[in-house]
Amino acid sequence: MITVNNVFLRYGQRELFSNVNIIFTPGNCYGLIGANGTGKSTFLKILSGEIEPTKGDIAIPPGKRVSSLKQDQFAFDEYTVLTTVLMGHKKLYEIMKEKDNIYAKADFSDADGIRVSELETEFDELNGWNAESDAVKLLNELGIPEKLSEMKMQQLEAGQKMRVLLAQALFGNPDILLLDEPTNHLDIETSMWLEEFLCNFENTAIVVSHDRHFLNKVCTHVADIDFSKIQLYSGNYDFWYESSQLALKQRGESNKRIEEKRKELMEFIARFSANASKSRQATSRKKTLEKLTLDDIRPSSRKYPYINFEQERESGKNILQIENLSKSIDGQVMFKNLNITVNKGDKIVFVGPNDLAKTTLFQILTGEKEADSGKFEWGVSIKKAYYPKDNTEYFNTDLNIIDWLRQYSENKEENFIRGFLGRMLFSGEESLKPVKVLSGGEKVRCMLSRVMLMQPNMLVLDEPNNHLDMESITSLNKGLERFKGTILFSSHDHQLVETVANRIIEITPKGYIDRADTTYDEYLTNPNIKEQLKQLY
Repeated sequence: MITVNNVFLRYGQRELFSNVNIIFTPGNCYGLIGANGTGKSTFLKILSGEIEPTKGDIAIPPGKRVSSLKQDQFAFDEYTVLTTVLMGHKKLYEIMKEKDNIYAKADFSDADGIRVSELETEFDELNGWNAESDAVKLLNELGIPEKLSEMKMQQLEAGQKMRVLLAQALFGNPDILLLDEPTNHLDIETSMWLEEFLCNFENTAIVVSHDRHFLNKVCTHVADIDFSKIQLYSGNYDFWYESSQLALKQRGESNKRIEEKRKELMEFIARFSANASKSRQATSRKKTLEKLTLDDIRPSSRKYPYINFEQERESGKNILQIENLSKSIDGQVMFKNLNITVNKGDKIVFVGPNDLAKTTLFQILTGEKEADSGKFEWGVSIKKAYYPKDNTEYFNTDLNIIDWLRQYSENKEENFIRGFLGRMLFSGEESLKPVKVLSGGEKVRCMLSRVMLMQPNMLVLDEPNNHLDMESITSLNKGLERFKGTILFSSHDHQLVETVANRIIEITPKGYIDRADTTYDEYLTNPNIKEQLKQLY
């Protein structure tokens, strides 16, 4: 258990947290959510003791161990991979060091004998004899093979370092586990392993993540940061989002009787409760949801951009034909002999570990690069809009947001542009900001505005959810689901892929897999597909 008592945090004139009172209990996994800049990572640091609150305190029962995912990948460069993981259990690691120092003495005294006996007892109680083998096993499950365990951390790549730091946080069954964006740098299979780990974790876990699928799988509760407060809700992210939207709708229905609202809410809760799987987390969620009342559901003040893609005209049947397309970069094969027919209404996600291969394919199809061999042909009725992963060149200008967007609009009137930007959360003076100074997320919202104004019937989107907050990702997801045209896209957002794609293509250096008869979840777990992929990598 971890108790937050009347916590305030103030930086100068800015109050990040005000009078926060919350209790996190064992057996639950809490998803800490909030708009960008509300202090999710900062709150985790308050819980771990890295940051002292301006006022209030954090109460943790004596003897309970807190473990957190470190973000500084260079902090352990001088240590071996195995030692870095063991350091995650501070008490055990200090016992191991002290033992080794005593045994290394040339003049071993009686006092040393007594002390080392005490240490051996503590070492045994902490399961120290299995510590190294447990650490190696954990590393292996996170994709770090045993042969790397004695290497120095400074010899690893950035992604490998972050996996080791995740192993450090998980090591030794901590009582309280704090994880800030733990799925960063993880491939799909390792992310699925982490989901399973947290679903079976019996202590207290608090997680910050932009991955909605991950939060939906592992969370029993959502802790929402809003207006410097933290409000606790039962259920996973989808339940929080949909229930808050329902509550917002009901608030506007002033003429609707309380009994009708209560019935609507109970039907909504029953629908979510019925979807519980066999996992411990889902079962815990179901029991909690069944106890909810009308007063437990509150509307959120969070703002969502309005993302909606309309076609100026519907496309014909001929969309795109790709024949024997091949491309290598600096001697590395991106793909070869691609033969793909894109049909009207296809929403194709391109997946695979090589992001450059997907980006290169999109650049060829949109005319930014040339293939080494092969050809492709777009249908004559196609009006396409390309959203590139790297949007830097679009913002090398002194224009403000209104004038920047005006370039891409047939309707040049300022009222129209301002209204459009307002729906994308650029209101008032914000719309006069120079585009050069925009944040990554703001630039993405500008680029999506540009795409919407083009009214295409074909979208080519290269990781469009990068840099977006949860609210914008959710809106983008729904906009792509509603779109009546054809989509080619790539994304690492599991839920977006699962809910938008109706066809999956994985391109590899040796070939590709093209499946329209499976969901993304089924694709990831299908043993036949896994066997095929082994032959292609």
